[in-house]
Amino acid sequence: MTPQQRANFARLLNPKHIAFVGGKDAATAMQEARRRGFAGQIWAVSPTRASLAGIPCVVTIDELPEAPDVAYIAVPVSAAIDTVRRLAAMGAGGAVCYSAGFREAGPDGAASEDTLRRVAGDMALIGPNCYGLINYVGHSALWSFEHGGTSPGYGAAIITQSGMLSSDITMSQRSLPMAYMVSAGNQAVLGLEDYVDIFADDEAVRAIGLHIEGLHDIPKFECAALKALALGKPIVALKTGTSTIGGALTISHTGSLSGSNELYQALFTRTGVISVTNPAQMLETLKYLCVVGAPKGPRVVGFTCSGGGATMLADHAEGIGLEFPAVKAGAAEQLKALLPSIATVSNPLDYTTPIWGQPEYTKPVFSATMQATNADCALLVQDYPLPGLDQSKIYYQNDASAFAEAAAEHSLPAAICATLPENLDAETREFLIQRGVAPMQGLHEALNAIAAAAGWNAARGNILGNLPEPLSAAKLGGAPEMLTEDVGKAWVKAAGLPVPDGRCVTASNVAEAADAVGYPVALKMMGAKLAHKTEAGAVMIGLDSRQAVMVAVAVMQANVAVFDPEAVTDTFLVEAMLPRPLGELLVGLRRDPQFGHALTLGSGGVLVELLADSRTLLLPCTQDDIEAALAQLKVARLLAGYRGAEIADIGRIAAALHGFCTAMVAGEANFEEVEINPLFIYPTTVVAVDVLLHRMTKR
Repeated sequence: MTPQQRANFARLLNPKHIAFVGGKDAATAMQEARRRGFAGQIWAVSPTRASLAGIPCVVTIDELPEAPDVAYIAVPVSAAIDTVRRLAAMGAGGAVCYSAGFREAGPDGAASEDTLRRVAGDMALIGPNCYGLINYVGHSALWSFEHGGTSPGYGAAIITQSGMLSSDITMSQRSLPMAYMVSAGNQAVLGLEDYVDIFADDEAVRAIGLHIEGLHDIPKFECAALKALALGKPIVALKTGTSTIGGALTISHTGSLSGSNELYQALFTRTGVISVTNPAQMLETLKYLCVVGAPKGPRVVGFTCSGGGATMLADHAEGIGLEFPAVKAGAAEQLKALLPSIATVSNPLDYTTPIWGQPEYTKPVFSATMQATNADCALLVQDYPLPGLDQSKIYYQNDASAFAEAAAEHSLPAAICATLPENLDAETREFLIQRGVAPMQGLHEALNAIAAAAGWNAARGNILGNLPEPLSAAKLGGAPEMLTEDVGKAWVKAAGLPVPDGRCVTASNVAEAADAVGYPVALKMMGAKLAHKTEAGAVMIGLDSRQAVMVAVAVMQANVAVFDPEAVTDTFLVEAMLPRPLGELLVGLRRDPQFGHALTLGSGGVLVELLADSRTLLLPCTQDDIEAALAQLKVARLLAGYRGAEIADIGRIAAALHGFCTAMVAGEANFEEVEINPLFIYPTTVVAVDVLLHRMTKR
């Protein structure tokens, strides 16, 4: 985004005048602007209509009294391009291009979109093929559908790549405070990265929500997301859609473990973005963050008026990293004195029905429990009666008010959640927000939101205090070529990782090579079509004599001939057998045209895909990042001295892998992917036992 585009976006966001160009859709957008409360000038442009929504029309853009701050364009493709060209020439601020038929329509549409981008110049253009933008805090709308949503003067800025989802969100019954809604469409000029960068600076924005199908510029997104992180603006992302790895990489385990979604998740982890899997969780997490902010840690003090509710809280919290700290021993007696005799002092606390709805009794209980647990946030479970069945509602509200007051006095982020999402009506949600309490819909959704918010706060300090070098897109060129294992191991060894002592020879020289290496040995057939030699019967281990080696050559040739006659070669790798390791890792390093270089670490060996135990990091990363990823793997238990075994020096292993990645990425080698599986792990060293490597050759 150029400085001029940014300035023009400010005009678009808070316009003094709006030009609506088109017919029925433009008229609807005009009505929505009025309904949202837009008090500026409204102009209508149509060559065929006398008026739009009661506003007299001019025939062309050129007849407007001055350059509009923004235009809403709902005309066919060619007319849209011409309109944008004229707007740019007269100095308009920006445009929402509702018109469809651009890149989403195929090659001809893509060419039209390229033209649209070119003629827009420094205008701030949203779309094309989008619903538009709603400014909830500034009371303006550039939106051609009826919409909902309210704002108390602050809230979430939500940007979606789906127009329908953006509309659905505005109509949601979640009471999410809103600041802005953007339907980004095709992102011909402004991308999600630009919106994040802009809204991170906006004081009205407390959190940013993203629906992502795919990002255009990964390094630019990283920069914007880290800016938002530094400014204390959490980002909650719903990533939809997955893609397959290119055909050249499908033969590797790394390709199946670190696909598009894994790379996005690595990006989110790297930048502190909260990742969610469904729209409801995105909205509940944004609501919690906007209303009460992120707690300092994962410790929760919970309250219910039901033993069942307390159990459900504890059960779900255990699996998502939240804690319910026990009541301090010294405070238990004090708390017991405040509770009915049937109550049990605990956290979560069932304060029981005898004192329900009586704030003179419940507030001291809330306050004393908060004091006695050293919690980072507070949560009360309440399922409200249906509207009309409100005879008892005052009792719920009494407890809610007492809870809110106690939490405020202890400076705790406070939320009230309904076990079932529908059991928190609109009036109650507003009642709670006015008292500074987040009205959460769904017990699990509430706990997930709290866990995500607390995790974001913890990650924020770690990320900002240990920033790696920025990402850069990888420039791919040429055609992929698989190198044989012996060549791949030479690359790996040159990059700093040890490999077994070995010789690459013809079949007639295998016995002599085995003698030189020393028995027992491992024998492998080398060939460009033998990516996974075990499946082809092209590997034999533990050979302890010349005779065993020669027999192995014959058996191996027969095995491979059955597997694939064209895969049989006369080249063999003879290697010294290694002692049994503490554990095995998969190490995959590949480059992606969008994300650049990526490192995948996983539990290695033949069960790698069955276990599906892996972590992916984008490069460059720090040694600490690698060490943290290793600690998250299931194999970490083996490396930590499982059942009395030796302990691996994880710091040293992480250092070796960091050095390997640095050397491979910085080197002149034009590799596309290298996979080490397994990497044997010993107490103080590692050895690359099997290597699969693709390089790029000139076309």
